[in-house]
Amino acid sequence: MKSIFDSLSFECSKRVTQTYSTSFSSAVKMLAPSIRQDIYNIYGFVRFADEIVDSFHDYPKETLFELFEIDLANALSHKISLNPILNAFQHTVHQYNIPNELIAAFMKSMKLDLSKSVYETEQEYQDYIYGSADVVGLMCLKVFVKGDIESYNKLKNSAMRLGSAFQKVNFLRDLKDDHEVLSRTYFPNTDLNRLDEQAKAKIIQEIEADFAAGYEGIVLLPFEAKFGVYTAFVYYKKLLHKLHKTPSAEIKNTRIRVSDYQKIGLFARCYFTYKLNII
Repeated sequence: MKSIFDSLSFECSKRVTQTYSTSFSSAVKMLAPSIRQDIYNIYGFVRFADEIVDSFHDYPKETLFELFEIDLANALSHKISLNPILNAFQHTVHQYNIPNELIAAFMKSMKLDLSKSVYETEQEYQDYIYGSADVVGLMCLKVFVKGDIESYNKLKNSAMRLGSAFQKVNFLRDLKDDHEVLSRTYFPNTDLNRLDEQAKAKIIQEIEADFAAGYEGIVLLPFEAKFGVYTAFVYYKKLLHKLHKTPSAEIKNTRIRVSDYQKIGLFARCYFTYKLNII
């Protein structure tokens, strides 16, 4: 029975989320059970694509990515895949009518990471962020509003801005690995070898504006999604606060983290804020 394989596929996506991101998986647990699995399914898909281009250095990345693209197309076309992660993802895509253009934009940005290492213009930078982060936020929004077109269109811009904020925080805290290990520079017109406080402040100001726009959408999210998204918002805001306090020279040489103790405190604060209906 396919239902058995589907259940196994869903469990694989959940395990991928828990294994690769304890922070994100904690936020997903704050979502209502009715939508939780579908967010696992989306994360499993984007995580696997990202791992191909970022981690499999001893293997033919281009070939692996091409095969992944073929498997994805077949999964979406036939509504089944022997790859459990893609089988789970296609289930969510079809259940919530996630547009193919969002998936295509994501895959385009991931493919860029195979060949492009420097983003020299603002347009290149924004195009990459749209494909790597904004569309992921839109995929999740499709689930949050359960496919309702009117709600989706109303919250679309905020979801994109929140996705941008999360991605830019990741860029800033991963400067060392992106630059030294992957030889990538995402921020345009920024010499990472000479990153100073002025350049860092400009980047943080841009992220703060994205967070502000993203928060406007969080307060309008359905009950099932609001607590989980707000928890992720608070976590990333904490990361940004730590990055703001960290000297630019140190950001280039280490990866800023939120300790487990701090995470517990953040999640507790989010819970009480949510329960008091302050969001």
